[in-house]
Amino acid sequence: MFIKNITLVNYRNIEKINIDLSPDVNLFYGDNAQGKTNILEAIYICAAGRSHRTHFSKELIRFGAESAHIQLIVEKEEFKDKINIQIKSNNKKGIAINNMAVKNINELFGTVNVIFFSPQDLLLIKESPALRRRYIDMELCQLNRVYAYDLSSYYRVLRERNIFLKNKPDGIMMDIYDEKLVEYGIKIIAEREKFVERLNEFADRIHRDITGNKEGLEIKYVKNVSEEGFYNKLKYDLKRDILYGSTSHGIHKDDLIFEINGINARDYGSQGQQRTVCLSLKLAEIEIVKSMLGHSPVLLLDDVLSELDRSRQLYILDSIKNVQTVITSTGIDDLKEKKNVRVFNVKGGKVY
Repeated sequence: MFIKNITLVNYRNIEKINIDLSPDVNLFYGDNAQGKTNILEAIYICAAGRSHRTHFSKELIRFGAESAHIQLIVEKEEFKDKINIQIKSNNKKGIAINNMAVKNINELFGTVNVIFFSPQDLLLIKESPALRRRYIDMELCQLNRVYAYDLSSYYRVLRERNIFLKNKPDGIMMDIYDEKLVEYGIKIIAEREKFVERLNEFADRIHRDITGNKEGLEIKYVKNVSEEGFYNKLKYDLKRDILYGSTSHGIHKDDLIFEINGINARDYGSQGQQRTVCLSLKLAEIEIVKSMLGHSPVLLLDDVLSELDRSRQLYILDSIKNVQTVITSTGIDDLKEKKNVRVFNVKGGKVY
């Protein structure tokens, strides 16, 4: 699977571009604030249904325009998929796949699979648990539409339960909310556990390769509640939840721990070690997609090479064989020795 073509109209600082991409490596280079990341962001939206940079769709629309448009043509072994996304100033999106309107964003997941790696992802280890939950959820949503449905349903019930907690709840309705929260939560826990198992299979091997077999990596899924004890936890802390108007237990409190040779990388790992963990995770995701779906995802590298030392740069470049890669950079030196690179210069929202 690879992206054959991308068309953008009135997207951020881009008035209009229509680009054919190479199935190998595509480099978009230029000075900062010229529009390089906007191209990667548009591709990501076609995979995830949302931007990785903003919650407000109107920020994606070029100044002075009423709407923005993204079109992606994805080639697979025997057919093509065409994704069209219309972004409106009222923060709404119109999505169509092969000219058929998509009512639920979950239907978009899996049409194109991407792995996005940006400098912000290098903060994954040491930042808040919310970032790590978002990481695991976005990967699973692309791989499993049922998971995406269960996740959105869980958070819908969670929002309704929290509103109910603030309005003198009665016992019958609270039981209904608790049962639904547990129903969706148990499914999510099971899928997260399986994903972390797969992640460990690949990430440890990759991490050992990068470090010359000096460091082993283990990823641990830290559940806030067990499947068996979820319902009882909600009942036990109901008074506290009513007092604070929020749900204190559930999958929205889960976390991941990354251990290097048995030591917590967040607390004791150096910056270099933490970055190596992040790199191992991203490359492991590629292997997971291959093993589960039978094809490679598209790898998006947003100016990440400049954040890594030369040995880690070379490891990435050696690992992206047979994987369509879209890279942004301020220069072309990082890829001057690599073959099959299609080079684009981005300047003032135009692509040459």
